Amino acid sequence: MATDLIAPRTVARPDVTSIQRRTLRLLFTTQIIGGIGVTIGIAVGALLAARIAGTAMAGVAQSAGVVGAALLAVPVTRIMARHGRRPGLVVAYAVGAVGGVLVVLAAATRWVPLLFLGMLLFGGGTAANLQARYTAVDLAEPARRGRQLSLIVWATTIGAVAAPNFAALADRVTTGWGLPPLAGPFAFSSVAFVLAAAVLLGLLRPDPLLTARRLAAAGAPATGGVTPAAAPVGVRAPTGAGMWAAWSVVRGRPAARLGIAAVAVGHLVMVAVMAMTPVRLGESHADADVLRLVGIVLSLHIAGMYALSPLVGWLTDRLGRRAVILGGVGLLLAACAVAGTAGHHTPRLSVGLVLLGLGWSGTMVAGSTLLSESVPAGVRPSVQGLSDLIMGLAGAGAAVASGFVMQSAGYPVLTLLAAVAVVPLVALALRPVPTRAPDEEG
Repeated sequence: MATDLIAPRTVARPDVTSIQRRTLRLLFTTQIIGGIGVTIGIAVGALLAARIAGTAMAGVAQSAGVVGAALLAVPVTRIMARHGRRPGLVVAYAVGAVGGVLVVLAAATRWVPLLFLGMLLFGGGTAANLQARYTAVDLAEPARRGRQLSLIVWATTIGAVAAPNFAALADRVTTGWGLPPLAGPFAFSSVAFVLAAAVLLGLLRPDPLLTARRLAAAGAPATGGVTPAAAPVGVRAPTGAGMWAAWSVVRGRPAARLGIAAVAVGHLVMVAVMAMTPVRLGESHADADVLRLVGIVLSLHIAGMYALSPLVGWLTDRLGRRAVILGGVGLLLAACAVAGTAGHHTPRLSVGLVLLGLGWSGTMVAGSTLLSESVPAGVRPSVQGLSDLIMGLAGAGAAVASGFVMQSAGYPVLTLLAAVAVVPLVALALRPVPTRAPDEEG
């Protein structure tokens, strides 16, 4: 009897370590591919929308992509809760590919409703990239969750930093094929999403979330001798695949609420300022130079978002989640101050966008880690989906408002309003957060 109880723990540990290592390598690869797809579209989305529907509608079109990512988080995480991470990620990338094709058709026909629908579905690529960070911690050791989550966030750097500079090349190539200006990058995005989906469909086996659940049900340890989100003996963790079940859990957990707020506010500020930066550059540069400058500035911004994320993850594990969230808030405020006072000085504006990316990285990595470890395993995918939904809606609202603020009051006022939006997060982060085991009940 003693042998039967001990043997599963001895056998499971090296298997899980191998699965986690393989999962991280695979996610790292697909994040590069998906990052290229998402960022090429973001680089020209506002410009394409401005030419088809006007400057004020540029923010609305950008927000459609953010809303799409937010809304798709609901069905995608429901699929994950029932069937595992692999089918959810594949569906998200497939929807993003369809969206890219619709944007190309909208550019060819200059049909604004089709553009908005395409941008809405294009958000599937973003939804997949965001959910991948949670996939990285399903089997992670508690002491390494921040670092392993940040590693997948960092992987996006390789594709995303270079992608805006590919936009001009993609545009030139596809114009020769007969596609209208600024449509080609979205065609390339669709190809990238299909490739990422195919790799995950074929190789993400065994599924890390389903493996973690099996280990938890069997009482076997994951890595480092830690059972992945298993409830204490005699305690039943809540389960549920819906947003209501997720909200019921988050509502009673201050740490989870702080994690969601950090992710949402950081994303709101980043989207508000970043979305109108290409339009700002277009105010002072000729059309021939705009794409090149947008590529450079957004590459620097995306480098700020992702390049130092492993360091941010290490600091999250070393200094604590709240300390890194507060550091990210400070960087966001500095970014708004620098970008808002840059005028038409492109190098100063670039510095502001780098700081903006660093602030986003701090709130995203630390907030996501805090959220993931603050809720029970049974409802974790739904809570993560709820977080991405709130984050996406916050960013979408910021993107919509940014276009109108830009048109009526200008870029400096936009950055000032973005800085004001950070204040509630500071108050929440400074409040004491009670320590509570993620699987405690009642």
